[in-house]
Amino acid sequence: MQSLRRVSFFKDIDDLDFDRFDRLCLWRRFDDGELVVDYEDESSDVYFIVTGEVRVLIRTVAGKEIILGESRAGQFFGEMTAIDGAKRSANVTALTKSELCIMPAHVFREVIFSSNTACERILRLLTGRIRELNSRLAEHSIFDLKHRLYSELLRMAHPRPGKPTERVVTPPPFHHVLAARIGCRREQVTRELSALAQEHIIEKTRGALVLVKPTVLETRLEEAMREGG
Repeated sequence: MQSLRRVSFFKDIDDLDFDRFDRLCLWRRFDDGELVVDYEDESSDVYFIVTGEVRVLIRTVAGKEIILGESRAGQFFGEMTAIDGAKRSANVTALTKSELCIMPAHVFREVIFSSNTACERILRLLTGRIRELNSRLAEHSIFDLKHRLYSELLRMAHPRPGKPTERVVTPPPFHHVLAARIGCRREQVTRELSALAQEHIIEKTRGALVLVKPTVLETRLEEAMREGG
């Protein structure tokens, strides 16, 4: 039988009746590129990611896509509708083959009220999302295109093994994806990345985009923040 114990979010939680809640959830696999939840969908389930990765985005009336981010194993999505009953505010699509635990809204609310540990974790994750959204809003208000790109690259990157002064984005992001994340055209991203490569601040290797001098990007962002403030 599938169990919430397989979901890393619920690891080390000992104040939850797993046997009971396991019977109230549904497990489903999604192929890469498969739609999980669509914008304005009237479903209210919460999705816990067991394995794989999904992308969250919104589409404007004109058809423009704005990528809000990606979620990986251990994270969840769909909680807003489960809490307030409104229609879905975003589209969620599987980026890789994924397995999801689908929890009905009333079960999700009962989990929150049944387990202090689960409740605290959910509150911390929701708070983190709000802080990130506030940060992105500030960036769009203060930064121009290139500085928004610098910030997004730093946000996506992680330390490069064996080279502590460098950071990498793996796999290297498509230019149209970066454009959708920061709200611009693909051609603009291509131009700015080329300029960074010419300055030897970034370089593309097999399977990664390397931030050779991430501190330069950080310094430029700090300067732009002071000027914008």
